[in-house]
Amino acid sequence: MQISDIPFGTTDWSTVPRTEHKGETGLATWQTCHFGKIRVRMVEYSPGYLADHWCVKGHILLCLEGELTTELADGRVFVLKPGMSYQVADDAEPHRSSTAVGAKLFIVD
Repeated sequence: MQISDIPFGTTDWSTVPRTEHKGETGLATWQTCHFGKIRVRMVEYSPGYLADHWCVKGHILLCLEGELTTELADGRVFVLKPGMSYQVADDAEPHRSSTAVGAKLFIVD
């Protein structure tokens, strides 16, 4: 990732509008900022959330609260707890998220 042409700044996430995105089950709430071509999000998944698609977008994702299960299309499953992160490249490994208890995430893509 090349980060360029973005001046120093701060983000007060309490002022960033929220958008809702339904999963196959549950709800995701996103707060999104764009810095050039980089998207930065604070995402909250409700308990019982299951993504409604397999994602092929690359991300760097940090679990802040709760517990996130990430399933890869090849059948591998990873569980993130607060303080854990994952990274995956664009078009590298299709993945989808779910959570039984809810999760709050910080995502850069």
